[in-house]
Amino acid sequence: MLSITVAGDEGSVRLDRVLAVRAPHLSRSRLKALILAGEISLHDAPVRDPAYHVAAGDTITIRVPPAVAPEPAAENIPLDIVYEDDDIIVIDKPSGLVVHPAAGHETGTLVNALIAHCGASLSGIGGVKRPGIVHRLDKDTTGLMVAAKNDRAHASLSAQFADHGRTGALRRGYLAFVWGVPNRQRGTVDAPIDRHPFAREKMAVRDSGREAITHWELLQSFNGRDGKPVAALLACQLETGRTHQIRVHLAHIGHPLVGDGVYGPGFKTKANAIAPAARQALAGLGRQALHAYLLTLEHPASGEIMHWEGALPEDLVLLQNAFAAAD
Repeated sequence: MLSITVAGDEGSVRLDRVLAVRAPHLSRSRLKALILAGEISLHDAPVRDPAYHVAAGDTITIRVPPAVAPEPAAENIPLDIVYEDDDIIVIDKPSGLVVHPAAGHETGTLVNALIAHCGASLSGIGGVKRPGIVHRLDKDTTGLMVAAKNDRAHASLSAQFADHGRTGALRRGYLAFVWGVPNRQRGTVDAPIDRHPFAREKMAVRDSGREAITHWELLQSFNGRDGKPVAALLACQLETGRTHQIRVHLAHIGHPLVGDGVYGPGFKTKANAIAPAARQALAGLGRQALHAYLLTLEHPASGEIMHWEGALPEDLVLLQNAFAAAD
């Protein structure tokens, strides 16, 4: 709430003009809407006329109600449902599906799909009937995701994901195809992540960032046409949940994800070293080669430890087979 006292040189001036000068953080259209809605008061009495003339010494009060987020609409988008009950739903997310509505992706998201699929059974999460999103996968990352269907489940899952499995059952596992082969069987990347200082759509390892820890294990290595190691399949587990964490961390240690045009553009020439079938599979991939294959959590209602493992999607199976065939 903001209070303004009309100065002597502002007397007998239209209300909307005084507000435009004294409340520049609000647009003229927003101010007009507030006046018409009765949110602007003069000596505690609402004034609904933008042309009302104020006098020197008048006290104007502006009340700006909390912003109300637009409600996503239900959309009939097919879902690969792995598990569902009254509290949670686990899906195998395909590539290309954005999780939550945002600028540039207001429709066609997982949230739109979940509202259509289980809207009738959703209870009020934050006072609104919507699915509780407690973690996300990038648009082009595939794999297992869980969402809450009520407040109780949302609170429980949120706490589990905030803890990142350090004291609880939560585990998240990813399969990642990377350029190059690590020189050891397993390792941990412990490097803070923050917004990139120049490319704001990217994240980066920075001292100013938040703690980020990724554990990895080498599962399979692949040779190029010359018989030398060119790529690998890693299993990764997250101990934290930063944006683009696996993509940033693997690029940081010199093994960016295959197909990642954001964090591994300098490795495009690696494609020259792989067999034609592998190059064809890579060209058809059109995304980073990352799949969330494992999810373990404690059920919000029963306390049961639940575990799911999903197979690689078809495009990554083709990539794996093409890489392996060149060995």
